[in-house]
Amino acid sequence: MVAVLDRNGCPLMPCHPARARRLMAGGRAVVVKTAPFVIRLKDRVAESSEVSGVAVRIDPGSKGTGIAVTADVECSDRVSGEVTTSRRGLHATELQHRGAQIHKSMRQRADHRRRRRGANLRFRAPRFLNRSRPKGWLAPSLQHRVDTTLSTVARLTRWFPVTELHVERAAFDTAALGLDLESLGLPLSAWSGGRTKYNRSMQGLAKSHTLDALAVGEAGPSTRVVRYPGTVLVTSACGRGSYARTRSDKHGFPRLYLPRQKQHHGFATGDLVRAHIPRGKYRGTHTGRVAVRASGTHRISIPGGYADTSHSNLRLLQRGDGYAYTMRKEDARP
Repeated sequence: MVAVLDRNGCPLMPCHPARARRLMAGGRAVVVKTAPFVIRLKDRVAESSEVSGVAVRIDPGSKGTGIAVTADVECSDRVSGEVTTSRRGLHATELQHRGAQIHKSMRQRADHRRRRRGANLRFRAPRFLNRSRPKGWLAPSLQHRVDTTLSTVARLTRWFPVTELHVERAAFDTAALGLDLESLGLPLSAWSGGRTKYNRSMQGLAKSHTLDALAVGEAGPSTRVVRYPGTVLVTSACGRGSYARTRSDKHGFPRLYLPRQKQHHGFATGDLVRAHIPRGKYRGTHTGRVAVRASGTHRISIPGGYADTSHSNLRLLQRGDGYAYTMRKEDARP
């Protein structure tokens, strides 16, 4: 499903991609964001629209977190009067963390500092005695997991009419995750992992982060998942670069210097671009993140590797926001 905003930027109920294409072809909508795909209507406001609201369901993990946007519709049988709930999956995001990369970088930085203190260099005293950890401190690799999950949920609340949050309790509680009423202003419900597993087995769903997120919450025998997203937006945390203007070798010595300017020929590293390469080994059209060079020959990531091409062959789709976006198919069969 495609996220829809009104003319003032307020979220409306999402629509089918085919309807979004008709709206854009008729000039009634414009593209706001490419990944995920968000459109804005020119002739509609939220006050004159029927917005029932959606729920965001979160399945946290150590390496990846599944996030699903769902809408529950209650239906009653005319004969028996039994009330059932139909759950429709509107959007699914698999957030891939980079906690292992952060841990490796901090370990490498510590090794470089220890080596400089132990080598025949100027004296540099350790500074451990004058530092204290604040209350609620988490390791940087864990804090990264909290921050990326919270920022992704906050973005979804800007694009979808979210009315409630459901999260599965992880190794640390939801307060440590930063998910409460105070941070997002939405009612929050916490559920156990055992209930998620029970709901998934009752619905006959396969094991994945996004399908687990679809099953988070109250989903007993009277609830039936009638729709799940066929494609999942895989969001990989890549960072926004570093403050260091050098690259070091394995001993910690600088081996090259980076330019102060981050944007070259209209592009910056991390931008989502579409490349039309006219000739060569990688001839064709490719979409991915770009790594810029001052010479103008930029590098774009493609499935299975990368390709180098001139900046004149690139078209900007979306400015870099610290994440890489890809799509994968979802198979709900166990």
